[in-house]
Amino acid sequence: MTAPQTTATAIPLGQALRFWLKLGFISFGGPAGQIAIMHRELVEERRWISERRFLHALNYCMLLPGPEAQQLATYLGWLMHRTWGGIAAGVLFVLPSLFMLVGLSWVYVAWGHTPLVAALFYGIKPAVAAIVLHAVWRIGSHTLKAPRRTPLLWAVALLSFAGLVLFKLPFPGLVLGAALAGWLGARWVPAQFAPAAAHQWAAPPAPAGPPPLIDDHTPPPPHARFTRGRLAAVVLAGAALWLLPMGLLVATRGAHDTLTQMGWFFTKAALMTFGGAYAVLPYVFQGAVEHFHWLSAPQMMDGLALGETTPGPLIMVVAYVGFVGGWARQVLGPDLLFMGAALAATVVTWFTFLPSFVFILAGGPLVESTHGRPAFTAPLTAITAAVVGVMASLALFFIAQVVQLARAPGVFGLKVDAPALLLMVLATVALFRFKVGVIPLIAGCAILGATTRFLV
Repeated sequence: MTAPQTTATAIPLGQALRFWLKLGFISFGGPAGQIAIMHRELVEERRWISERRFLHALNYCMLLPGPEAQQLATYLGWLMHRTWGGIAAGVLFVLPSLFMLVGLSWVYVAWGHTPLVAALFYGIKPAVAAIVLHAVWRIGSHTLKAPRRTPLLWAVALLSFAGLVLFKLPFPGLVLGAALAGWLGARWVPAQFAPAAAHQWAAPPAPAGPPPLIDDHTPPPPHARFTRGRLAAVVLAGAALWLLPMGLLVATRGAHDTLTQMGWFFTKAALMTFGGAYAVLPYVFQGAVEHFHWLSAPQMMDGLALGETTPGPLIMVVAYVGFVGGWARQVLGPDLLFMGAALAATVVTWFTFLPSFVFILAGGPLVESTHGRPAFTAPLTAITAAVVGVMASLALFFIAQVVQLARAPGVFGLKVDAPALLLMVLATVALFRFKVGVIPLIAGCAILGATTRFLV
């Protein structure tokens, strides 16, 4: 009887790399759409992994900060082809969107003030406000839905909203406060902090066919088993990959340089992304717009629209933030605007995604053992509730940005941009009532907004 093939020999590395690169170009639709694409390709069609093993990996990634779809790709690549397979899968998942966003950001900063482009983005901003509002409802209904009878989670969400809107509290403080509330709640009222379903999309039943190459009973390969030596090696490698570029930036440009500040800020942002990209957007907005002034609030809204219309994780909008900030600050001087902005986008992307790779490659065997333990899951549930309140504050700010872009007094003596307000209402109805996709919504609003801007 022959020994079973190992994962690496059962699934050719070249074939896997071609799939991960293809995924980087077709991964539209946010995390739910990206996970659904991976499920269809890997579980249903290619039969590389079983349904249970796929969902087990997904549940693990949902517990970590960072973009869960990119981390899932990294995890599956690591499971099939060791460390370099995981790195390749994660990098290829985001590389196409990085190049696309750098190109689109360059077009935006170079020609964004021309009448046609400005008119298109006039219509895009109401769509972005509607998209964020819809995200608040989607995540809020998942976390705070009535059948769970969770008044304490509602309280966490409302306090987080008030903390940002009324008291301007820092986002990390709200996250830490919510985590503490969840930890205490797990001890006193654990039922109210029980996590909801780990994923927000419904996987179809696995089709009948040949058994998956990695099935429910395939033992973990040697590289996927926990050892202290391997954990230490990965953590040290991750620390070196953070310290070396950060040390180089500090040594050559100083601790207060724009690129150094971007590296440090987006490292912190990467550790705050519990609940997906929309969860960390308020923190990025608070730092990039209000504290460092790398870009303006309208520019941030335009960047979110560009991020929604490109493949890859939505958190890739940070590459746009880095590009626009690097361009505005002229980080390599006025003669190298594009090179400086592209360098800033690359720096931001590096420091944003590095922790995700470390979490997957180092923490997998450890974090998997925490599934179902209230002491661990309750703080994450409370953080998600706080994120709902924080996102609601961001939606409120974006709505205000839309309706106050007025050119004439509006209703009740207030300066209200009536066409933009109407367009935002229509976009909201299209999302909630008719389930219109994000890309058709943005394209339609851009055309309507441009038409309105030229006619009114």
